Amino acid sequence: MGDEAMTIGRIIETDADVAEGMDWLASHCPRMAWAYTQTGPLPLRRKPDGFAELLSAIVGQQVSVASARAIWGRMQDAGLTNTTTCAAASEDDLRAVGLSRQKIRYTYELANAGIDFNALRAAPDVDVIKTLVAVPGIGPWTAEVYAMFSLGRADVFAPGDLALQEAARVLYDLPDRPKEAAFRKMAHDWAPWRSVAARLLWAYYRVAKNKEGIS
Repeated sequence: MGDEAMTIGRIIETDADVAEGMDWLASHCPRMAWAYTQTGPLPLRRKPDGFAELLSAIVGQQVSVASARAIWGRMQDAGLTNTTTCAAASEDDLRAVGLSRQKIRYTYELANAGIDFNALRAAPDVDVIKTLVAVPGIGPWTAEVYAMFSLGRADVFAPGDLALQEAARVLYDLPDRPKEAAFRKMAHDWAPWRSVAARLLWAYYRVAKNKEGIS
């Protein structure tokens, strides 16, 4: 995650940025170079930043993609996608769009957290993660993915992600999926392009899953 870095570093804005990172990774790791021949060009995957993006991530926790989309659609229709309306909404309002009791609490917590999303754009990676995980309902994975794709940080990784772990197990012929702490250490070799390494491993996971039936 670049814990030691106190500067922002590169921001991934375009497909060319992703390609630059992948070229660097391929030149430093033969296995990544080979995996790239299997995946083809990697997706940019940039997303908007701000309250609504994080709230959408909370809504999507522990439910199917279809359910998350349905709930989020109802929230959009009800105007419940900004700090002001969510903070002022009643529990009945939030329950009516499909939020569970726990997610209602998380919605209030996020709405009242006072996060300066503009300031996050200029904050070091470690501070971004620290700020986000302080909010109940936002864990390291959600914070790291937000930093990667909503803020475009080039050197953030998500070592707790099971698909990344499984892709690394297959690609590097490991006996087991790497544990989160060990995987974070392993990812240091991919700095300063750990977000691109994540893109590659996610893409390679889909390739390996189709070929080997992994889950």
